[in-house]
Amino acid sequence: MKKVKHFLHISDYGSEELWDILNLSKEVKAKFRNREDYTPFKNKSLAMIFAKPSARTRVSFETGFEWMGGHALFLGPTDIGIGKREAIKDISRVFSRYNDMIMARLFDHNHILKLAEYSTIPIVNGLTDYNHPCQIMADIFTVWEHLGNIENVKIVYMGDGNNIVHSWLHLAMCFPLNFVCCCPKGYEPDKDLVKQSKDAGISTIEITHDPKSAVKDADVIYTDVWASMGQKDEAKAREKIFKDFQVNEELMALTGKNTLFMHCLPAERDREVTDGVMESDNSIVFDQAENRLHVQNAIMIKLSE
Repeated sequence: MKKVKHFLHISDYGSEELWDILNLSKEVKAKFRNREDYTPFKNKSLAMIFAKPSARTRVSFETGFEWMGGHALFLGPTDIGIGKREAIKDISRVFSRYNDMIMARLFDHNHILKLAEYSTIPIVNGLTDYNHPCQIMADIFTVWEHLGNIENVKIVYMGDGNNIVHSWLHLAMCFPLNFVCCCPKGYEPDKDLVKQSKDAGISTIEITHDPKSAVKDADVIYTDVWASMGQKDEAKAREKIFKDFQVNEELMALTGKNTLFMHCLPAERDREVTDGVMESDNSIVFDQAENRLHVQNAIMIKLSE
């Protein structure tokens, strides 16, 4: 029986396989832009399980899968109480008989691992509290588009060492990057993952707490909201802790380069990033947002091969 492929962590794949996804993303993007007739998922269905709501994730997956000839089914938090109303392994096995692929956007990372363990169809990780692999694949594709190269680019992430950072660290185990996570003390990414990414010996990894020195020579400065979904009760406290980590015009000027700005969205303007930086010529946040669609399409095509 053919082994089922899933997309759960970027580091589950080798660099050649990731490059295959990026190159296919470029082809699929051109087809989409030209509105070509392209239907690799004709008569197929995608179950989209959302424990965590998201506008961009739903719209990009649903639009992409249906453009490619399939049917995407949205299942919100009230449709499936994943991990509550019934066993995850039961959901996985039932959906495997109804659908051709599952995309899940969840809180608990163990839930997506359990889905994959019992599924006989591909599972795509649309986000968990631990990582966000589709986002970072779209991000590195966007960097490639703008810089023409990704090898040893300096990417400085400013803010909480969250699931976005974890996926950058997974990517750094596959592609040679110069990755810096600049965060307040106590908000560092997972220590074991940092060690694993350093031990891989492919990229330069730095965890620092000094924004001004961190951004020197940065090709890209990247940020995210200071309080993610499920952390909003901490928002006021975090605003005081993170205030020196705001990406503003002064910080961008300290890089000494024509540095690109990235944000995975949604952005809280004039909190983690100023409105001026968001609207600047160096901001490529909406290219990132668009590229989620194309890269996710490529990932789903590769999983179905």
